[in-house]
Amino acid sequence: MKTNIVFDFIRQLSSKSLVPKVCIVGAGPAGFYAAQQIIKVSGDAQIDILERLPVPYGLVRYGVAPDHPEVKNVITTFNKTAKHPRVQFLGNINVGHDVSVQKLRENYDAVLLSYGAEQDRLLNIPGENLGNVISGRNFVGWYNGLPWARDLKINLDQEEAVIIGQGNVAIDIARILLSPVDKLKTTDITSYSLEQLSRSKVRKVWLVGRRGPLQTAFTTAELREITKLEKCKTLWRSEDFTGIRAILPNLARPRRRLSELMLQSLEHSSFDETRHVKELRPIFLRSPIEFTGSDSLKSVKFAINKLEGGDLLKQRAEATQDFEEIPCGLALRSIGYKSVPIDQTVPFDSKSGRIVNSSGKVDETLYAAGWVATGPTGVILTTMNNAFQIGGLIAKEIKINEAKNGWVGLKEILDKKGVQVVHYEDWEKIDKEEIERGKAVGKPREKIVNISEMLEIASKSSN
Repeated sequence: MKTNIVFDFIRQLSSKSLVPKVCIVGAGPAGFYAAQQIIKVSGDAQIDILERLPVPYGLVRYGVAPDHPEVKNVITTFNKTAKHPRVQFLGNINVGHDVSVQKLRENYDAVLLSYGAEQDRLLNIPGENLGNVISGRNFVGWYNGLPWARDLKINLDQEEAVIIGQGNVAIDIARILLSPVDKLKTTDITSYSLEQLSRSKVRKVWLVGRRGPLQTAFTTAELREITKLEKCKTLWRSEDFTGIRAILPNLARPRRRLSELMLQSLEHSSFDETRHVKELRPIFLRSPIEFTGSDSLKSVKFAINKLEGGDLLKQRAEATQDFEEIPCGLALRSIGYKSVPIDQTVPFDSKSGRIVNSSGKVDETLYAAGWVATGPTGVILTTMNNAFQIGGLIAKEIKINEAKNGWVGLKEILDKKGVQVVHYEDWEKIDKEEIERGKAVGKPREKIVNISEMLEIASKSSN
């Protein structure tokens, strides 16, 4: 802990000098990218990045699919930012509980809220509380090692599963359910989920969207990957694509490429029992209206929709009087996330699930970036651009009317409450332990999912 003592001493020396002090709440992509931009634009700002968990990286660690390690390469950039002499990572701090936003504002010249979106959106239809109707976000957290998702109650002793939603997260969920276990064994997927997936009886996955092929939210890369999945066949309904080929020339290039891929896959949409043991069935124009069953799920009832509106890419789904029921024993809801308020002093729009802000600005010294500001849209690149913009705005607007205490003042509050703060070098101990455990079982890492165990490792001497 010698480095932290020196760091604290340096901060105390400068605590009364007129050096801009910025606090970022949330150590995911938005928080790190904003910090990166503030460092670039401001020549002297000190930045403290606070995180509720003892470990950094947010959705890069807990949201990116384990079989997509290349997406996690951004951690290299985040690592450089965290080790910058003007940046300090402070984990295991629950803002809104351990310290209020108001107290942060009293100790820092600017506060940026970038804590993401942690709740799953609900459908609010009958039967949503039945057994084996699962939050897609919780399922992702379960296989990715999110501490509060490890005890997810899921029964994979089912042959058919329905995923409601057609975004990239829905595709990820389908791919994890349909992938050969041998392919997952060499990833950083959690051992407990791998063990349960190895006994899974799921053979058919329905991927259901309320609108048509032209309005799907998944990307071409995600779709191409799942259509090439080993021993799995993607089977489309040809009636869903009536008239699509005729309008291909009028589509923008990204949408045209995606549509062409779906049509190409449709042309080869036949199941070969000698080569295929699993199947993905994407279907369109269906809105769930009821989960049926007594205690556990038996089927999902859908209203059959029609599209209304002149703009082909933005047409609305309107329910008809016709219905379809799909028998299944597992349903996963993947219709988006929403943020939650962490402090009553911060204006929050409960309907949209985000902090009320104007281009990232909440008020004079309070800002928001990432999904908590924009809603859960886009990919990491989208979040990066948003965070760069807000980080630049903070660096440009920050005013120092009086010397703020920054970390020194925050530390006093946390010490009084007995909060164990995890510094970046403490996280590196956890990181090292995870990698060593992974090597022992032929994986890149074995994630630690118990927070108490994380804190115990973090507190050990480096000697």
